[in-house]
Amino acid sequence: MIQALIFYLFAAVVIASAVMVISARNPVHSVLWLILAFFNAAGLFLVIGAEFLAMILVIVYVGAVAVLFLFVVMMLDIDFAQLRSGLLAYLPLGLLLGGIMAVELILVGWAWSFGDLAVDARAAPILAKAGLTNTQALGVLLYTDFVLIFQVAGLILLTAMIGAIVLTHRERVGVKRQSVAVQAARDPAEAVVLARPQVGAGVDTEAGVQ
Repeated sequence: MIQALIFYLFAAVVIASAVMVISARNPVHSVLWLILAFFNAAGLFLVIGAEFLAMILVIVYVGAVAVLFLFVVMMLDIDFAQLRSGLLAYLPLGLLLGGIMAVELILVGWAWSFGDLAVDARAAPILAKAGLTNTQALGVLLYTDFVLIFQVAGLILLTAMIGAIVLTHRERVGVKRQSVAVQAARDPAEAVVLARPQVGAGVDTEAGVQ
């Protein structure tokens, strides 16, 4: 009973934090809510006996990814008012997709039933390999039975990263850009000028010594 209460407590906080991530008006607050969601998700992993996943979630996602999000949001000068201006144009499609996901979740909840909440029953899939520790069993399963899914997840994350870079890339007017091809093709004899100006005289970059 206590284990079930702990599970539902962590799960409720994760769901509430996820809702606040997408509903908060301040993007910095959204990142802070995301960090809270990561911490409670790590608590859920501890409940099922997956302490390695909980540690990785805190170290990698909270300690690196979420902090990176926070610094990027605080440093980038993004016009969020302009981003929200096209909300009405995509609202019908968003409502359609949201309705489909809501129906799917309702069907899942309708068919869902309580399982065994015992620690041994929850940890059995992770410790399926006899004689292995939690971390070793996870590595064996991840890189043997689920290696294709693992690689597909990596490709999805790579695609998401490229998409984020493309969406945030902006062309700035008046910024000098380096042309690597032109710079590599320059003649060193023409690019470097040796000058020995007299005392008190200046150097003109166009004509040499004044």
